[in-house]
Amino acid sequence: MYEMSDTIPSRIDRLRELMAHEGITMYMIPDSDPHDSEYVGDHFKCREYMSGFTGSNGTLIVMRDMAGLWTDGRYFIQAERELEGSGITLFKMGEPDTPTIREFIRRNIHDGDVFAVDGRMITAKDGREYGETVRDCGGGIRADVDLVSRIWTTRPAMSAEPVTVISDEITGESVQSKISRVRDKMREHRSDAYVLSGLDDIMWLLNIRGRDIECTPVALSYVYMTMDETCLFLQDAAVTPEAKAHFDRNDISVLPYESFHEILKNKMPAEGKAENNGNTGHFRIMADLKATNYSVYDIIRSNVVDITNPTAEMEAVRNEVQMKNIREVYVRDSAVLTRFLYFVKTAMSRGEDLDEYSIAMKLDEMRSHIPGFMELSFPTISAYGANAAMMHYEATEDSHSRLEPEGMYLVDSGGQYLGGTTDVTRTIAVGPVTEEMKRDFTLVAVGMLRLADAVFLEGCTGRNLDILARGELWKRGVDYKCGTGHGVGYMLGVHTGPQGIRYRYVADRAEAVLKTGMTVSDEPGVYIEGRYGIRTENILEIRDVCVNSDGHFMGFAHLTYVPIDRDLIDTRYMEPHDIELLNSYHAAVRSNILPLIEDENEREWLIRATEAV
Repeated sequence: MYEMSDTIPSRIDRLRELMAHEGITMYMIPDSDPHDSEYVGDHFKCREYMSGFTGSNGTLIVMRDMAGLWTDGRYFIQAERELEGSGITLFKMGEPDTPTIREFIRRNIHDGDVFAVDGRMITAKDGREYGETVRDCGGGIRADVDLVSRIWTTRPAMSAEPVTVISDEITGESVQSKISRVRDKMREHRSDAYVLSGLDDIMWLLNIRGRDIECTPVALSYVYMTMDETCLFLQDAAVTPEAKAHFDRNDISVLPYESFHEILKNKMPAEGKAENNGNTGHFRIMADLKATNYSVYDIIRSNVVDITNPTAEMEAVRNEVQMKNIREVYVRDSAVLTRFLYFVKTAMSRGEDLDEYSIAMKLDEMRSHIPGFMELSFPTISAYGANAAMMHYEATEDSHSRLEPEGMYLVDSGGQYLGGTTDVTRTIAVGPVTEEMKRDFTLVAVGMLRLADAVFLEGCTGRNLDILARGELWKRGVDYKCGTGHGVGYMLGVHTGPQGIRYRYVADRAEAVLKTGMTVSDEPGVYIEGRYGIRTENILEIRDVCVNSDGHFMGFAHLTYVPIDRDLIDTRYMEPHDIELLNSYHAAVRSNILPLIEDENEREWLIRATEAV
């Protein structure tokens, strides 16, 4: 019996023993699940188990004499802390001296070496690229290796929570209408079948939701669709009588989740001939290789038609029913956060003892009373002082800081509701602040408001607009190491696409055109390690402005209505139009939120907090 203390270094040592036994030179452990989910259930937290790093984005690579973890700028500070003492080197993605994973493979794989990964946990696109790189170096690739399960003997079982059905009155579109639209795309691409792995996509398509991932209402599942059948692969325990009736009504065949790969192999025509689309060529299967795992791709590779998931593009554009629900949800959510900010500000002014964790729990409890609340959309980020410089910091019952009567406090939070998903960040003063803090806070607020005020022509992507949020910071040589905006799901993932707002050009990454009905975050920030962090985040809806001989003009409208702390505003860093934007926004906050606040003290505070500067 193998015995050793259960530490990160001991787990890495055990992994190296297994690698040596299997003849593996380099082993990769991604942060994903078989559906390329941003956040994953406990069963799939292999990279976290093997490294100790708890962020949502990270890839661990282990070799005989080194181990490295790659993550992005949101997690640099957090990763440095969590990896301390593990023997794992941090590779800061996007930094000038940091090799990409492919570059690292190229430098460290040689003739006869073997690169290995669990092919279910990487996308087909990444798997193909890693394979090409490895073979160019004279090595071989294995994508059928799950070594972590042989080390993680207490690994949790996969979640299999019951699914719920969402009515057409909430979604604004029937399942049959959505399936028909997808089949139109199949005809457009001359495809006989469609393989869908993304959980948000499947939930949207079939008007269902699940609880297999914390804060993300999805169920572990796959879909295989042809012109005359729709097959849903779902765990047996997830199928309730209500769900079964829903699937029967919509001619959806339900098959066991664990049978997907085998049944998919059996559905491949023996000679690859087309059966449904009337073509004389090969059987064609539509799939998004950026969102389909490598093991699935290995089955369909000779038949695949690589496209961007049409379901992702369809889900991103809200219909009128959804937009009505979203607007109502955001106003209610904003009112609760406003009341929470009042609580923190007044408690600190009275000298009360507050800590990050207890007040996060208070906000979570307040939000739970909002009509239609299902769960949080992500764990609340409640960060005082230097902790706020870690973009995705999470206070816990065992590890948190006390709020001192000076400096700033940041709270980033949101909820999942029947009718929408929210995400909002505010930074507030909890005592005296420095001139530098006020300058940085003001420039962040200016960036958020300028972007929200943009008018742009149809055809623009987020890359055309990002500088509106960063411009004043860039003039001072300051930047934040993340995008400015992301899509927000509809009772789905809080970070979705394909739309986004970021300045950086990435080769081979498609940029989504911004369309009326999309929602997107607007969240510039300043993060100074060891001192403070600032983020001001609103969610915006994209709306029509006008159509004339020069084109179709669009703009944004605020969905979030929460005061921006006037105690941190320094008008010396604002143009006259910036002041107008702030005052106009605060007038809208007061108009939308005041009717929902009953307590007289809270009402008086809100009126003061939204006075013109």
